[in-house]
Amino acid sequence: MGELTQIVDFVLVDTMIEETGSRERRLRLLPSRVVVYFVLALALFEDCSYRGVWGKLTAGLEGLPLVRPAVSSLSRARRRIGAAPLRRLFEILAGPVAHLGQAGSFYRGLRTVAVDGTLLHVPDEEALTWRYPKRAGESVEFGYPLLRLVVLVECGTRAVLAVAFGPESDGELTYAGRLLSGLDRTMLLLADAGFDANEFARPGHRRAVPGALLRPPGTHPLPAPGRPSWPGPPRSAGRPGHPGRRPRGPGATR
Repeated sequence: MGELTQIVDFVLVDTMIEETGSRERRLRLLPSRVVVYFVLALALFEDCSYRGVWGKLTAGLEGLPLVRPAVSSLSRARRRIGAAPLRRLFEILAGPVAHLGQAGSFYRGLRTVAVDGTLLHVPDEEALTWRYPKRAGESVEFGYPLLRLVVLVECGTRAVLAVAFGPESDGELTYAGRLLSGLDRTMLLLADAGFDANEFARPGHRRAVPGALLRPPGTHPLPAPGRPSWPGPPRSAGRPGHPGRRPRGPGATR
């Protein structure tokens, strides 16, 4: 709890709860403020059960008369506050954190940021599969439903600048295009060959958003600061001798 409150303080959490209308309507053993910190802790200890995460969250409060909520109570409290306060917290806190010149975060005065994507499993429940369908063969569905997540991060610190996610059926470029607003002219964007396409690069070029686009080694030299560089026409994945990008499995990460 102490570690979390150093970054996400009580006043900020309470403000977001009020702003989103997530405040509890009566005195509860699990106030909305506590539930927000519990959900944040779930992200930090994703391999632990609800009770395990609660234990880690309150480990530094030994000796105090603490409640020990049942798993069902924690689940109901999480549903009660919904996603709105967490979304607002992210919108406020997301952004670069490296100070000018910090090792690994700058190149020739430009802040280095990177974009990439991965796939996450979601529960196989009807409440979700309408939005995140399972993969399907000729006659049967298989595996867990998948969520595609694309993230813009600051290099060196791994601070998250922006995210976009949705069904796996939409490709990485679709979601990456939504992240361009997180860039400005002080940044150098690093992206792999999967993002080497006009549909991703040209909208940013017209708006003069990134300082430059770094392509994979061996394709083009790194441009000098202040001289934006953009890839040429997209390569055809169906061209003879060009196998295209190999798909990754559901559990693949980078």
